[in-house]
Amino acid sequence: MTQEERRDKIISLLQEAAEPLTGSQLSSLFGVTRQVIVGDVAVLRARGEQIIATPQGYFILKPQSGAAHVCTIAVRHSSEGETIADELNLIVDLGGKVLDVTVEHPLYGELTANLQLSTRAEVAQFVARLAELNAEPLSLLTDGYHLHRIETPTGDACGVIRDALRQAGYLAE
Repeated sequence: MTQEERRDKIISLLQEAAEPLTGSQLSSLFGVTRQVIVGDVAVLRARGEQIIATPQGYFILKPQSGAAHVCTIAVRHSSEGETIADELNLIVDLGGKVLDVTVEHPLYGELTANLQLSTRAEVAQFVARLAELNAEPLSLLTDGYHLHRIETPTGDACGVIRDALRQAGYLAE
């Protein structure tokens, strides 16, 4: 299989997938290293493919059938795994999908990471990966301050989430 055939197949698989595919899954499927897949994805993105990388793997954004509401909420808390899980679980329990996290870095400006978390299981997996990789959350760079873009079915749901974050002491006001 040529590089181009592999890249075409990657696009097909991502378009058909019901959930994100990891670099390891793709590398195993094609018999190449994960780094080769990372390179393929970079080339595909440079060509304009809308491939999103998340902690759960790669996916292509599919058009939504209903208009979802997206709001941005500023929060602040410690970088402990329990606190991160509590904040994210509060959001997903109230019907929100945490699209990403953004911090304002003094040198680089805005740094954003895709999260795409909509269930407690995905939150648990994210927090476990943080611990497993001994990685620090982006909010460590900004003394705990960060933004989340959250997708909800209605604007009212964003208000409910904002109120719950305020009550839990996480809302940055």
